[in-house]
Amino acid sequence: MDKESFIVSQFQNSFIGDDGAVAGKWIYSKDLFCEDTHFKRGWLSPYQIAQKAMLVNISDAAAMNAKPKYALLGIGVPKDFSLENITQLSKGFIETAHMYDIKIIGGDTISSEKINISITIISKKRAHTLYRFGLKKGDILAYTGILGESGRELEILLSNGKIAPHARFIKPVLRIDFIKAAAKYLRCGLDISDGLSKDLSRLCALNSLGVKFSKKIDKNILCSGEEYEMLIAFPPKNIDKVFKAAEKTKTPLTLFGRACGGKYLNECKEHHF
Repeated sequence: MDKESFIVSQFQNSFIGDDGAVAGKWIYSKDLFCEDTHFKRGWLSPYQIAQKAMLVNISDAAAMNAKPKYALLGIGVPKDFSLENITQLSKGFIETAHMYDIKIIGGDTISSEKINISITIISKKRAHTLYRFGLKKGDILAYTGILGESGRELEILLSNGKIAPHARFIKPVLRIDFIKAAAKYLRCGLDISDGLSKDLSRLCALNSLGVKFSKKIDKNILCSGEEYEMLIAFPPKNIDKVFKAAEKTKTPLTLFGRACGGKYLNECKEHHF
């Protein structure tokens, strides 16, 4: 068991194990966004740091077909962070939240050696909540979008190169409209934050199933993290309806396999511990 899984295992209860915790009519989710773990300061402006921190958190709500309503911010910034930098950071939070009709209702700030951000998103449940569990043998497995771009952009940044301001690594594309349109036809799903292979292994382990691939997937695609596309599963009878939802929302959709007996293990380097 890796350290991330071990930590999670210390707090086992019925709320834990999905992209968010479902409590009555509300769904609560939280992600960290930390300097030198998720980004280096020279890669993103203060505005972009806040923007991406909000987007990766909103992605968890989107993954469960929830409507994000409120946000709580936890922000640690270095003492030498200028007032202008703080203004731009705040602007990134506020404008991104406004774009998704989210109200920032509080939080906490501290001084820290590096930029560390923790965001809690409080979302309203919709009629068809999308969970990670429920996968069945024979279900079709698919992912949205074009995977691999974020990994390539990260390699450029690590080589001291530059990427475009709207590059996927900086500004992920969220599939809120597609999940809202397709949720009632899907069996389960989650957002791809740690790479297709890692998140597929999570889905399979939770449902005690494996994968029979219908196409070869390049390792660069399997291992590209920070994508925030959707990994989904649905029964074969719903394939036309899922594709119709994808077409309606202009969402690229790739079918790559089916759920089967056995196990599927992550083929890539762990992103956490």
